[in-house]
Amino acid sequence: MKIAMTGATGFVGQATLEAALGAGHSVRALTRREQAPREHIQWVKGTLSDQAALDELCEGAGDTANTVIHIAGLTNTPDPPQFNSANVEGTANVIAATKAAGIKRFVYVSSLAAREPDLSIYGASKAKAEALVEKSRLDWTIVRPPAVYGPRDTEMFEVFRSAKLGVVPLPPGGATSIIHVDDLSRLLVELAGLRRMKKIYEPDDGREGGWSHKELAQAIGRAVGKRRVFAPSLKRPVLNAAASADRLIRGDAAKLTPDRVGYMSHPNWVSRWDRRVPHEVWQPEIDGEGGLKATAEWYREEGWL
Repeated sequence: MKIAMTGATGFVGQATLEAALGAGHSVRALTRREQAPREHIQWVKGTLSDQAALDELCEGAGDTANTVIHIAGLTNTPDPPQFNSANVEGTANVIAATKAAGIKRFVYVSSLAAREPDLSIYGASKAKAEALVEKSRLDWTIVRPPAVYGPRDTEMFEVFRSAKLGVVPLPPGGATSIIHVDDLSRLLVELAGLRRMKKIYEPDDGREGGWSHKELAQAIGRAVGKRRVFAPSLKRPVLNAAASADRLIRGDAAKLTPDRVGYMSHPNWVSRWDRRVPHEVWQPEIDGEGGLKATAEWYREEGWL
């Protein structure tokens, strides 16, 4: 296939790019910055607001892609209106370029947060983007990943680093699903080659019922070599105070924002069984315990831990 891909330089995007190349496909990838030349990759410089770049991404020099994998999006910002600009308007622009090029297949990476759009501006923006995809008349598939982890990830790394110190502060009691980035990327590439799959899927690591917050904290603790970690569940007012403190300390680079507190406080981010990917299409290969240990080892080897 010829795949047009947004977000190819991000955490999930890098893994998906490698999965696509490993499967023998060629990729035309959107990038904000200059990239080193690579075989079977054509870099297109631009952003989600640059319609000309998106048109080139989908149909560069008349060479139309077979499918679009739209990964790029904003997950965290100190300026909440930016969620709409990146996730809603950006998705509308990618859809327009896809249709203008005559491409039918469209795979969109959303988020479990879209299930509860009233909890956060981020979740609302992903839900609005999903609605655009569903109304696009394209041959679409929407993927809602749970918490994604793996090498190069800077988001879950915060939890690994905290566990190394023996303490993992948790949101109020609840459960979540997780998925290794390599399993997710393999799914996205697999879906790119399929047709007539207008479905919303919620993949995970195969653990029935997901992970309680405390179970996941202890598993990450074991991955970093701690027999047990102190994992207190914090109430929402405490999380709000922590978000304010993070903003004071790290400014615009703060990881914990009031918007994130909104969906972190929800008790159920477990992938739903009725949105499971059919086994004949894809199955996870990396179990949580093994994947977390391998990720911690990568962090150690890279000097992050």
